[in-house]
Amino acid sequence: MDNSESENSSADVQYTLRRDAEGFRHRVQLYWEKRWFRWASYLVGALLLVAFVFWFFVVRNLPNADTLTEYQPPLPTVVRDIDGQPFHSYARERRVQLEFADFPRLLTRSFLAAEDKTFWSHGGIDYPGIASAIFSNITSSGRSRGASTITQQVAKNLLLTNEYSYTRKIKEALLARRIEDVLTKQQILSLYLNEIALGRQAFGVEAAAQAYFGKSVEQLALHEMAFLAILPKAPERYGRAQNEQAAIDRRNWVLRGMRENDWITDAQLTESSAQPLGLIPLQANNFKDQGGYFVEEIRRQLIERFGETDKDGPFSVYSGGLWVRSSMDPEMQEHATEAMRDGLLRYHAGRGYRGPIKNLPIKSGNWQSALAGSNIGINFRDWRIAIATGISGGNANIGFANGEAGVLVGRPAAMRVGDVFAVAPAGGKAYSLRAIPDIGGGLVAQNPINGRVLAMQGGFDSQIQSFNRATQAQRQPGSTIKPFVYATALDSGMTPTSIIVDGPYCVWQSAALGRKCFKNFGGGGGAGPQTMRWGLEQSRNLMTVRAANDAGMKNVSDTFRAMNIGDYQPYLAFALGAGDTTVLKMTNAYSMLVNHGKELRPTLMDYVQSRRGKVIYPTKWKPCKGCNKPDWDGQAMPRFTAAGKQLMNPVTAYQVVHMLEGVIQRGTATTLRDLGRPLFGKTGTTTGPTNVWFVGGSPHLVVGVYMGFDQPKPMGSYAQGGALAAPIFKQFARQVMGRYPKTPFIAPNGVRMVRIDRSSGKRVFGGWPGDDPKAGVIWEAFAVDTEPKRTIRGEELAAKGEKIIKRSSERRAPGQSSSRSGSSGGNGRSTKSSGSDGATPKPSANDNSATSNQRDQDFLQKEGGIY
Repeated sequence: MDNSESENSSADVQYTLRRDAEGFRHRVQLYWEKRWFRWASYLVGALLLVAFVFWFFVVRNLPNADTLTEYQPPLPTVVRDIDGQPFHSYARERRVQLEFADFPRLLTRSFLAAEDKTFWSHGGIDYPGIASAIFSNITSSGRSRGASTITQQVAKNLLLTNEYSYTRKIKEALLARRIEDVLTKQQILSLYLNEIALGRQAFGVEAAAQAYFGKSVEQLALHEMAFLAILPKAPERYGRAQNEQAAIDRRNWVLRGMRENDWITDAQLTESSAQPLGLIPLQANNFKDQGGYFVEEIRRQLIERFGETDKDGPFSVYSGGLWVRSSMDPEMQEHATEAMRDGLLRYHAGRGYRGPIKNLPIKSGNWQSALAGSNIGINFRDWRIAIATGISGGNANIGFANGEAGVLVGRPAAMRVGDVFAVAPAGGKAYSLRAIPDIGGGLVAQNPINGRVLAMQGGFDSQIQSFNRATQAQRQPGSTIKPFVYATALDSGMTPTSIIVDGPYCVWQSAALGRKCFKNFGGGGGAGPQTMRWGLEQSRNLMTVRAANDAGMKNVSDTFRAMNIGDYQPYLAFALGAGDTTVLKMTNAYSMLVNHGKELRPTLMDYVQSRRGKVIYPTKWKPCKGCNKPDWDGQAMPRFTAAGKQLMNPVTAYQVVHMLEGVIQRGTATTLRDLGRPLFGKTGTTTGPTNVWFVGGSPHLVVGVYMGFDQPKPMGSYAQGGALAAPIFKQFARQVMGRYPKTPFIAPNGVRMVRIDRSSGKRVFGGWPGDDPKAGVIWEAFAVDTEPKRTIRGEELAAKGEKIIKRSSERRAPGQSSSRSGSSGGNGRSTKSSGSDGATPKPSANDNSATSNQRDQDFLQKEGGIY
């Protein structure tokens, strides 16, 4: 072979290089040619696809079972009265939370017998039960039988929806296994027994026990426990009277299951199986229907602060499980409701039927559901709310919310089918019409020391109309605002004895408003020059306007604003009560007068606690350390100090209160004088008259009363605060003020009590106040250095000296020293004759001013300003 052939043959040689991946692919290709490998690959792929789909549609969005460890069930808010007793709850569902130890053992066993006999042994899923259910579903027709354990029901109720599908059942099973890993059996059973829906809007066994039997769970008999255990399957069926036998059969089935598990004896089985159901009629709640307007105002304040549902936060009214300690006094609230209603009925007497409360459309005989859904009710004597279901001659067929029917005798001609009204029994199934007053009113009773509202009534009945006229009705206060006008005048330099002309008064207001002339209530030209006290006692408009103008209407408006009555423009008409305010605001303003001008904020809630007991309102609430000690530890007692700001001069506030005592004794509210205790107050009547008022009270209790139509219209020429509003206060005061001592209003430091002539306002030296309310000499309150001074001259004293000394000696008993004991004033204060003002031996012509002034100062220091 030559060299060329050798070179050509070497060029034909080829080399192939393989990578590892290509070798793997080659091997796969070799395997893929085999049938068993291809089928196995298809199966694995299908399984992976199914697993992904299962994860994506079922597992991916499953709730976290760990959240159940901190689960907070929605609980209603419970309101307690001033004594700590629950009297109302804000709830759309009946719910009461219990701990596992609170459930009676037989109760838990009755639910296990009915729902999950193997609860304590399975891990969340009852596999034999599932197999039995599948077999039953295959061999029978109808709706599929379930096999859910209690753990699965907890998963469904708390973490899933009520959708009926196999997908939900799979989710239940998965979550049940997770729940069993994070919760104990006792925790799972507690969640179930507290959350299970049992009909009658009851969730949980405690709420159901109250709803069906009016008992707590620890009071239930065995047959009652077994009945509750059958309710999860069909609460609406077994809870109805027409299905009583079916309920008894199912209940006895549960009892037999308990016997099979040796949880009860044969004797217990026999005795309980023979018992009737014993269900009580459906009722709203177990609380006494009281203080509807009070609790509605609390509800509004809570919603404004914490929200309504769980979407608004953890402390919401209908889900947060709050405990509210209110200031409502149940006895006082009852008397307030009675007094307000009686006053409204007195005004309405003789006016007859004024139309229905409401007219409800009735279709296909649905009058019962229409009436029940209206939530209209009444809690007054034996009255009931009825609806006209048919007209028959002079009578009407009527129905009630509970389904009962009757006949209204003597129906009004204007009555129509669907009208809702009040009736009272007239014998048998006959009823007579009762007229709900169409006039409204409000009453607020407040503690003037701390601002706590003790009672509130905002109309005839909150179930008829929830509009609260004590807090929501903006009305003109009329003459009840005058004390704050005079308070401003006192601060500007006037005194209770300042002379103000009661006569025609006109003022040029502006080019836009023109000339404004004022007049007294009832007309008349006026009584001429009179003291400020007289003007306030007799509620003289002309004197009030003059005082406001002299003090400066801007200053008067500032006083109204500071006392939180209203924010008014500085126009003289507002000095007569032309601005709008509420009963609560006026009552609080008068309370601040009693409280010596110190700020008060009216409160209906003392404090609010979370479901865990932590105080969440007021935000700066602190417990009183040492207040609940069983024995005195020798340390200083706890002391509370007023926290409010000083809004008015305390001396001015007391002067106004002292003048307002004269309104009761001699003024426009003398109807209250026979209550026989220290009282102050002021009546009010607005133009029309459209509104009548009375605000006042004692050192321990201040009450505001208002009457008027919701759409203001004249109440009649005779309508006045003293004739309509004051009697409501009087009825209320007779019932509640007996609990308080008859103590006088306490004067603050800086007040000097001086004897004056009531008519002229001049200082009196020879006379003493008596018990007669119309006595000429009275005590008057003055700020330091504002009291009337001596005006008698020295030469007049010299001329009258012998007569004065003779009169003084005649009053002195034989052997008695020249000093004597002074009389007791009309306000119960005892005075001694160791100073001036007629209480010492009368001065002679030889007395000089220095000696007299020294005696005055000695007396003031000894008597603390009273002389």
